[in-house]
Amino acid sequence: MTVILGLTGSIGMGKSTVAAMFADEGVPVFDADAAVHALQGPGGRLVAAIEAEFPDTTSDRGVDRTALGEAVFGNPEAFRRLEGIVHPAVAHERNTFLARHADAPLVVLDVPLLFEAGGWRQVERIAVVSAPAGVQRARVLARPGMTAERFESILARQMPDSEKRTRADFVIPTGGSLDDTRDAVRAVIACLIAPEGG
Repeated sequence: MTVILGLTGSIGMGKSTVAAMFADEGVPVFDADAAVHALQGPGGRLVAAIEAEFPDTTSDRGVDRTALGEAVFGNPEAFRRLEGIVHPAVAHERNTFLARHADAPLVVLDVPLLFEAGGWRQVERIAVVSAPAGVQRARVLARPGMTAERFESILARQMPDSEKRTRADFVIPTGGSLDDTRDAVRAVIACLIAPEGG
């Protein structure tokens, strides 16, 4: 039987790096962000619906994420309308992924807002990627176009890291070396996959 592990972590915690480590170990990983990018990219399934709801936020290159971000930034009602378009489509992609990997002993659902958007109900175990607040802040503010105001706005929409760690089955630290993080990933896999014949 497949164990579904939800992987989450606040912005700048190193979740993408950890997801890649699970994939390197042969674990199928569903990347919710990548699914959103595909759905909103050139020819993506959601481009027309997003343009209808938020005019002038798309082009032949798909959704202009900057323009869309400005259309919903600081507007909770607009953000909810966007989620109403995106979340069902991502759920469909996730279900397709789970059906495709139904024989795998372990799959990872990489979902940034696992707790905030209710995705924790669809998983059996939860791993939270975490780093010290100073490390997180430095990583995020080093991103192109990121400002302290935008970072604080993103953090305000996310459950605090301390609460995520409390609710997790596993905490994967990313404040140290990559080798330490990879060891933590391998330990999680060992906990969740029974040895052959065991």
